[in-house]
Amino acid sequence: MNTFSTAALAATAFLVLVSQPALAQQKLDAAKSEMGFVSKQMGVPVEGKFRKFDAQVAFDPKKPEAGKVSFTIDTGSASFGSPETDAEVVKPTWLGVAKFPQATFQSSAIKAVGGGKFEVTGKLAIKGSTQNVVVPVALTQAGGATTATGGFTLKRLEFKIGEGEWADTSMVANDVQVKFKLLLSGVPAL
Repeated sequence: MNTFSTAALAATAFLVLVSQPALAQQKLDAAKSEMGFVSKQMGVPVEGKFRKFDAQVAFDPKKPEAGKVSFTIDTGSASFGSPETDAEVVKPTWLGVAKFPQATFQSSAIKAVGGGKFEVTGKLAIKGSTQNVVVPVALTQAGGATTATGGFTLKRLEFKIGEGEWADTSMVANDVQVKFKLLLSGVPAL
């Protein structure tokens, strides 16, 4: 229960962080992309993933400051691989999917930091709460495809994930690691 909420929050944060309006030719291959999260329940890492997400990307690695990235995550697609946990994480105490079916990310700035690495700054919105986040992203290119990988830590309680008795961080840690691997087409050469 605690682990699922934390993992879902992390995954949502990641998806939100990697998106914005895109150039028509730049596309996310969702089937070959991954959005995951790791939370700790009583000190034990618990992994999860989001099965449904989309990104809009308008980005030229040679002009990153002009780029835009937005992400939308279907919070109801959070999965821990356990039917009981998957059913719990969608409840109001955790992700509140009925009222908040999506998490979003909208970039406000993209900065090159060298060697195919970038920092994407933007607004992550989960469960009615919006926070500024900075997401480190590394790009690699091969065969006409661009792979964007990265990760960041979010604080689940800042997004009201795990309310009430689940706000106790001795049971479910406040930190949720979000990690992603996105396969994109149409991105100009590094």
